[in-house]
Amino acid sequence: MTGPTQRPHDRPHVRLTDRLPHVAAFPEALGTGLLLHTDVALDDGLHDRLGAFIDTYERTLSRFRDDSTVSRMRTAARGGVFDFPDWASGLFDLYDALYSGTDGAIDPCVGEDLIRLGYDAVYSFTVEPDARGGRLGAIHGRPTWGGDVERHGATLVTRRPVALDFGACGKGYLADLLAGMLGDGAGHPQPIQYVIDAGGDLLVHTDEPITIALEDPADPANAVGAVEISQGAFCASSPSRRHWSDAAGHQLHHLLNAIDGLPVDDVAATWVAVMPHAASLSTALADGLATALFTTSATQLRAHFPFECAILNANRAAAQSPNFPGGFFTH
Repeated sequence: MTGPTQRPHDRPHVRLTDRLPHVAAFPEALGTGLLLHTDVALDDGLHDRLGAFIDTYERTLSRFRDDSTVSRMRTAARGGVFDFPDWASGLFDLYDALYSGTDGAIDPCVGEDLIRLGYDAVYSFTVEPDARGGRLGAIHGRPTWGGDVERHGATLVTRRPVALDFGACGKGYLADLLAGMLGDGAGHPQPIQYVIDAGGDLLVHTDEPITIALEDPADPANAVGAVEISQGAFCASSPSRRHWSDAAGHQLHHLLNAIDGLPVDDVAATWVAVMPHAASLSTALADGLATALFTTSATQLRAHFPFECAILNANRAAAQSPNFPGGFFTH
């Protein structure tokens, strides 16, 4: 699920910490940590509720926790009926749409492929010996979201083990849910200004735009462009921070096409902006689309979803949509 780290950068003469001086840190959240920058201090009760919900979220959806509902689905030899909290239904709705809009290339059942390729619960990065021998992807009979998971609202029904991975949208969806809690429980007369930074996936709600660098996937110390956003979500995806090699020396990463179960190698990085008026779950959508752009053309995706994007291909060719809120640097 992770993209290049995109910490909010300072606008000229205005530091982010001056505008949003209060920072609530949840360093263990989602394996990457989560930062909440606000213009007013959160009361202790709200901070505790946010932390408790993050733990509930991971205990429900993380395939890296043995006690999660997702892990129980993977170990259920004959499948079963799995009840998720009501708040999960929006995430499942989004995966329904992404699965359909990408013709199955984005599929949470890709968790099984990730495990076989070594991206498992203990981060072994050890590829199973027969992983490439006709066992990866939907084309080789791996369960699929559309064919093997029956949905009834927030309840999922399976008839064999299913390894789900909600990484494509998971960080963004958590950011959207936390933003809802800020709106419901802040108790301040004026709306809170905030930036939620979920491991580089950003949800921005500020009076003035913040500047965000587009990290160069070939050199994290450099930027290839920048955007400015005051309202909306901005997410990125790239294999540059999470990749490993198999025994034969092939480079692998976590951005797979669920149809064949293999890493996508012709895209280097993607960036997606979604404005809040375009989608109620703007960060989840931006997060999912940043992954989907590795498997599916922007033209096809824009027929289904409202977003703006920029793409850097493996050959360093760059492109962006007409209303992308920034651009690439030119030399």
